[in-house]
Amino acid sequence: MSIELREVTLEVREALGAVRLRPGQDRFVSGVEESLAEAVEYPQAHPWYRAVYADGEPVGFVMISWDVEPDPPLIYGPWFLWKLLIDERQQGRGLGREVVLAIADLVRREGGDALLTSYVDAPGGPGPFYRGLGFVPTGDVDEGGEVVMRLAL
Repeated sequence: MSIELREVTLEVREALGAVRLRPGQDRFVSGVEESLAEAVEYPQAHPWYRAVYADGEPVGFVMISWDVEPDPPLIYGPWFLWKLLIDERQQGRGLGREVVLAIADLVRREGGDALLTSYVDAPGGPGPFYRGLGFVPTGDVDEGGEVVMRLAL
């Protein structure tokens, strides 16, 4: 299955209302509306976000910091995978992997040599997912206690 990253228009934003996390996953990532609010709250992080579609249906959301000046521990970059959400009914199908690979390709085409992300180091968290994609810990921990990881591009 291939994914499509769509600009978040008013219509797409309404459709994203159907995207839900599994119970308990909200301790690892915020929902779509909360993520969009963070984009407004932190314009200095140069938020770039898209709805994730598969087979014409909204299945997730992704947001990165776009070529930003790093200012740790608040802002990491220049390319930082800030949010990745896949609908609870769509998880386990490889969609998250496709999204990360698409973002990595986009960053590479823009001249980036690495993509950073962070995760909550707790049971059920996304650490194993990111390690499986080739991300490695940088040794940094962000201000929220999340482990910062790097994927060489």
